[in-house]
Amino acid sequence: MIELQHIVKSFDNVVILNDINVKIAEGTVTALVGPSGGGKSTLLRCINLLEIPTSGTLVLGGQSITLDPDRKPSWQSVQSIRRQTGMVFQNFQLFPHQTAIQNVMEGLVTVLKWPKAKAQERAMELLTKVGMAHKADAWPSTLSGGQQQRIAIARALAPSPRVLLCDEPTSALDPELASEVVDVLSKLAKEGTTMVIATHDLRLASKIAQNVVFLESGNIVETGSAHDVFANPTRDRTRQFVATINAAHTYDI
Repeated sequence: MIELQHIVKSFDNVVILNDINVKIAEGTVTALVGPSGGGKSTLLRCINLLEIPTSGTLVLGGQSITLDPDRKPSWQSVQSIRRQTGMVFQNFQLFPHQTAIQNVMEGLVTVLKWPKAKAQERAMELLTKVGMAHKADAWPSTLSGGQQQRIAIARALAPSPRVLLCDEPTSALDPELASEVVDVLSKLAKEGTTMVIATHDLRLASKIAQNVVFLESGNIVETGSAHDVFANPTRDRTRQFVATINAAHTYDI
C-alpha cells in the first residue's frame, strides 16, 4: 500500500501541491492526469522523495515518513522510501558511455553492491522481459527512443522495487515508438506490477490504469476508476479536459 496523507509541496511560498490524499493498492496501476503544470510530475517525485514534500506523511511498504517544514528528514528515512521505488523518466536518462546491459547493471553493482555476474544475469533477464536482449551490447546513441525507454524500464525494475514510477514515459516518442513502451507497461500491469504513471496520454492511461487521479493547479479535482473518470466523470472540469484531449487527438477514450 502507498498512502499520501495531506501532502503539501511549496516552492518559494508558491503552493505546487495542496493537501493531497491518495491511497494506492499494491498490484494496481494509477494514472496521474491533468493539464501541464497541474502537479503530476511533482507528485510523482514526492512519492520517491526526489522532491521532499513541505509537509504531510508518506507511507510505503510499511515504512512511514512525516515531513515538517521546520525539520529536514534524515537521510536514512529518505533512503528507506526511495529504495522501494523505481523511476522511469520522460527523456530516458541512460548513461551514454555505457551499453544497454551496463545501464541496467549500474545500480545493482554500485549501489546495492551485487557481484557483477549476478547483476549481469539480472540485467539480461530484464532486457529479455522488455524485448531488448538482442541490444544488450548496444550504445544508447544507436537506439531509437522507444528502445532507450524500454532499457530505462528494465533499469528501474532491476532492484525489484515495490512500485514503478513513470514520468510521462511516452511523451518524447512518436506514436509508433510509444506503442512499444505501452506494450511493455501493459505487460507489467498484467503481471501485477504496482505502477504510478504521470501522463498526458489518455490512451495509455485508459489501457493500463485501473485508477485515475485528475490534478489541476496542485489540487485533486477527481479520483476514481479509469472507466468512470474517462467515460462518466462527475466534475465539469474533468469532462472538459477529457473532451479537449479527445478532440485534439481525434480518438475517443
